[in-house]
Amino acid sequence: MVFPKLKIGNLVPKYPIIQGGMAIKISMAKLAAAVANEGGIGVIAGTALSVEELKNEIKKAKELTKGIVGVNIMYAASDFMEGVMASIEAGIDLIIYGAGFSRDIFEVGKEKNVPIVPIVSSLKLAKIAEKLGAAAIVVEGGNAGGHLGTDQDSWDIVKEIKENVKIPVIGAGGVATPEDVKRMFDLGLDGVQIGTRFAATDECEIAQEYKDLLVNKGSADVVTIMSSAGLPANAIRTEFSQKVLDDKAPLPKACHNCLKFCTRKFCVNDALRKGHEGDLVEGLFFTGRELDKIKDIVPVKEVFRRIVEYEG
Repeated sequence: MVFPKLKIGNLVPKYPIIQGGMAIKISMAKLAAAVANEGGIGVIAGTALSVEELKNEIKKAKELTKGIVGVNIMYAASDFMEGVMASIEAGIDLIIYGAGFSRDIFEVGKEKNVPIVPIVSSLKLAKIAEKLGAAAIVVEGGNAGGHLGTDQDSWDIVKEIKENVKIPVIGAGGVATPEDVKRMFDLGLDGVQIGTRFAATDECEIAQEYKDLLVNKGSADVVTIMSSAGLPANAIRTEFSQKVLDDKAPLPKACHNCLKFCTRKFCVNDALRKGHEGDLVEGLFFTGRELDKIKDIVPVKEVFRRIVEYEG
């Protein structure tokens, strides 16, 4: 495959492939380092980690790779800016953020010389991000995993945004196969962000039960729920996600005020943690909508080999 050159600030990865920052505790140091070692940009999901946990994961990743490592933090998290500052102090290479939009973070990035990459789902926000100083933008469609900013698929929104901004545009949502990667590049994009495909790898530190769901379930098993964070999200249909759909999910036993806004209809933090641990009854399992494309659990190196050697 012929790859475009992706430049984010002064960072130029060998391959314009970013591993999505999947919380809670899906995208951690081991996975991020493995992606960085293959020439992509590895990303640690910083949401729901304490400052010390986040710093330790960044340190661990930096010990495992000399490649590029970023962090993804939800703007919707109450400790968003604390996570940003902790990441910078720990020497992170770039910061990606979504689930809301911050203007203040761009001044921080400029002052600390750390590239800021917001996740957007509209041309309006893309232009605002460019004006404020974003080093690049991730354009994410409603076919992506986790919390969403639009119900339109990535394929339907990326081209218009790419044609109307000058900063690098990275496509996210529905990107799992080499064919998907090429399709994004054929639309003129500068890079791709891949999430669910990297969750189903040897290096991803989630329970085997979670990985088995990603491989054995299909697109017909993916539902869009309303997260207690006030945003829609794609998840695998399980006992718990069905309860959310039916408005019968258990109320939180305790609240730690981890989100700026929360409906408190259920604790998305606890449900995602249980999903990470493989709890098929009380766990919530976020995924990209196009789950039919995930057919096996392989090493990160194999994901890259398939993409690099693709000649379609």
